[in-house]
Amino acid sequence: MKARILLTALALLATPALAAPVEVTRFHTPESVTTLGRGAVSVIAAPGMDASSLETRVWLQAVEAELAALRFGTATPGAADAVAEVRVEREVQRTERQRGPVSVGVGGSTGGWNSGVGLGLGFNLGGGPKARVYTRLVVTIRSRTTGLSLWEGRAENVEREKAKEAAVDLAAPRLAHALFSGFPGTSGATITVK
Repeated sequence: MKARILLTALALLATPALAAPVEVTRFHTPESVTTLGRGAVSVIAAPGMDASSLETRVWLQAVEAELAALRFGTATPGAADAVAEVRVEREVQRTERQRGPVSVGVGGSTGGWNSGVGLGLGFNLGGGPKARVYTRLVVTIRSRTTGLSLWEGRAENVEREKAKEAAVDLAAPRLAHALFSGFPGTSGATITVK
């Protein structure tokens, strides 16, 4: 029986965890979506982002692919009807262990026919501090001619640092897909996309 429990526990540890859900919030007005239409959009890095970095380009390509799937055309910034500004924020946070790796408990009972003392020893098998990657993808689609925001959205996700889903090449298309799922979406509502 103990061997069976141990095998089940080991199987659960070996099973890959599913990707964490993505929280998506979008904002727009009916007039802005009508203005946006399905014209040509230029996808650019938001001010402050390094447009020439390889990581930024992965995110820009993921957003371009989603807009193309929605039947938006692509064009250079000067010729596009709208400009999609892409901003990405990624941060690794480590949580410190709450207690030591070994704990000891003592208990006892007296009286009647049964009396005794018990000792328990526990080991933390969880390893060291846990690291998580917090990722936020923010896209603002603006009118090229007026500069007014037509549609804004953000997708947020938290993954274990060692999870393959935390890697940029997997996170970028996943968050971009979640962000544009059901475009334009309900303004102001936060949804969870798995």
